[in-house]
Amino acid sequence: MSVEAIDTLVIGAGQSGIAMSEHLTQMNVPHIVLERKRVAERWRSERWDSLVANGPAWHDRFPNLEFDDVGPDVFPPKERMAQYFEDYAKMIGAPVRTGVEVKHVQRCENRPGFIVTTSEGVIEAQRVVAATGPFQVPQFPPIVPADAGVQQLHSSAYKNPAQLAEGAVLVVGGGASGSQIAEELRASGRTVYLSIGEHYRPPRSYRERDYVWWLGVLGKWDEIKIKPKKKHVAFAVSGYDGGKTMDFRRLAHNGITVLGLTKGYENGVLHIADDLAANIAEGDEAYFDVLREADAYVERNGLDLPPEPEAWKLLDNPACIEQPILELDLAKAGVKTILWATGFKFDFSWLNVDAFDENGAPFHKRGISAEMGIYFLGLPELTNRASSFIYGVWHDAKYIADHIALQRNYVAYQKA
Repeated sequence: MSVEAIDTLVIGAGQSGIAMSEHLTQMNVPHIVLERKRVAERWRSERWDSLVANGPAWHDRFPNLEFDDVGPDVFPPKERMAQYFEDYAKMIGAPVRTGVEVKHVQRCENRPGFIVTTSEGVIEAQRVVAATGPFQVPQFPPIVPADAGVQQLHSSAYKNPAQLAEGAVLVVGGGASGSQIAEELRASGRTVYLSIGEHYRPPRSYRERDYVWWLGVLGKWDEIKIKPKKKHVAFAVSGYDGGKTMDFRRLAHNGITVLGLTKGYENGVLHIADDLAANIAEGDEAYFDVLREADAYVERNGLDLPPEPEAWKLLDNPACIEQPILELDLAKAGVKTILWATGFKFDFSWLNVDAFDENGAPFHKRGISAEMGIYFLGLPELTNRASSFIYGVWHDAKYIADHIALQRNYVAYQKA
């Protein structure tokens, strides 16, 4: 059996893999990008129909290509995002091979490099970049048994309201996905319950600047001052409906029943934590922290950005917050579907190398793993808060490409 040889193999042709390819090309590093389906497949088929980018077009892109048909302050729809990455791959001449799945990676014996077994044959690579991103395997807690008589699906399998069984819907998860889907379902006429836990709730925009801009000028992409416990809670901001601040009071006033954290199930009844008011208050605190920091920045730098006094006003607490529901009888509430917007977990079972810690998580520093020659790209917190976002992954890829080029120079060294 013939074995193809390549210097660097990039696995995944989403935003991470395409960014990696651009920088490797600039560094003159021979490489291949393998993608099991299509370029940017998760944008195409693994998200709901109405999904838009989480940031405006001027920001959620790579530096070397602007959107030519979308206004700078528009949140591009998912189909346009997929097309963007496909266009980018063509523009840079990325050596992408689609429809090729990586089955197994292991280190070569008695020589450098790795043996990569794929659905199309074997490749030997000196380096491997796992650019499979943060959204690998859907996960949700096994709270409600499969035989409970309700439809259960993860947000990655949701497409639109017509897909769901008739009846009320419980959405579990207060991040961007859960909040957007709950709002869409309510707009379609459904009775909707939304279960939320701790969350970070910033303004979508303030004083004529989008939150991604404030993240930049206030240093929040870099996380120098972020409270450690807030790194891993739901990020309640989205571009849905043109971009609005995520406000759970507003959702409740629009007919969505907001609940605390879903913590248990027994005999058809969900048990809800008595934490809703505290979580709402903590979300408000984060929101006002951004406003205060933004005002201070404007004053300190003498910027001509108009005040926005309305942003400081909160809606009245709706009944579901004043008198939170602690038990939800699914049958009595008419709930026929539970939609879990509870995120994803990693799956690196195909990567048989010494690049993981005792908990099975990637063991790395800025994407350079503990196993020489193995790299990770696109993971949350790889470098900072931006690392799993379009804006951040491009810069992380540049750092890793530079490291690969440096390692190639070491290997190529010959004493005069």
